[in-house]
Amino acid sequence: MDQNKYWYKKVVLVTGGSSGIGLAAAKQLAAAGAHVWLAARREQLLQTALKEVEAARQDSSQLCGMVPADVSDSLQSARVIEMVTKSAGVPDVIINSAGITQPGYIQELSLDVFERLMRVNYFGTVYITTSVLPAMLKRGSGHIINISSMAGYLGVFGYSAYGASKYAVAGFSEVLRAEMKPHGIRVSVAFPPDTDTPQLAYEEPFKPAETKAISGNAKALPADKVARSILQQAEKGHFMIFPGTDSRLFYLLSSKLPKNLVFTILDMMAKSGKKNNKN
Repeated sequence: MDQNKYWYKKVVLVTGGSSGIGLAAAKQLAAAGAHVWLAARREQLLQTALKEVEAARQDSSQLCGMVPADVSDSLQSARVIEMVTKSAGVPDVIINSAGITQPGYIQELSLDVFERLMRVNYFGTVYITTSVLPAMLKRGSGHIINISSMAGYLGVFGYSAYGASKYAVAGFSEVLRAEMKPHGIRVSVAFPPDTDTPQLAYEEPFKPAETKAISGNAKALPADKVARSILQQAEKGHFMIFPGTDSRLFYLLSSKLPKNLVFTILDMMAKSGKKNNKN
């Protein structure tokens, strides 16, 4: 990326920007000449991330900042938009990357897990988006990039809470795209595969054997590679973004093949995982 590209001098807010895909995207955006703002819950981690983003800037004229906030709270989300707007102007681009996960057998997951994942992954996306939309609509431009997951288009064993929240992000994005198109506001939704992030490391001990079997031996992609693919496809105006071959291939298979066949394949993979776990 260079300063002649789509991102140059645009004000970009990245939620979940203290680590993972969000931080990787933020650094690449700073290197492309954007003004980058980060939002995340943990202030100390956010401060460290901001230093990395500032170090990636083309020059010191680029504005970079941070707003510690929990996007699952509507008031805090509104404050994030207010603070960025006061400091750098109405965001040109929003990347809703804040997300958490918790795999497990559905009968062993508490209702709090379902509610917490929906609050962060789905409502966090909704709160930030609805907070910035009035100003984007008034201006007549903007780009909202939502991060879903492969589990947002394919029901994967062990991801009942996570998958539901990411399906919600995908559905919200489809409606948002339709409603915002007449107003000149772009919408994109990304479906990343397993990515080497702190979240992936966190979930590993909780994954049922069946979930691990479905994941197979595929190596998690580096966060910077996933972020670069998301930004490149978003720049081209893609609505559906598939970082990595696996993400696109699984989407094509799951959408083109008969559902019963897809279910049969997934069931066989899950069964093999359970069998191997007993051996």
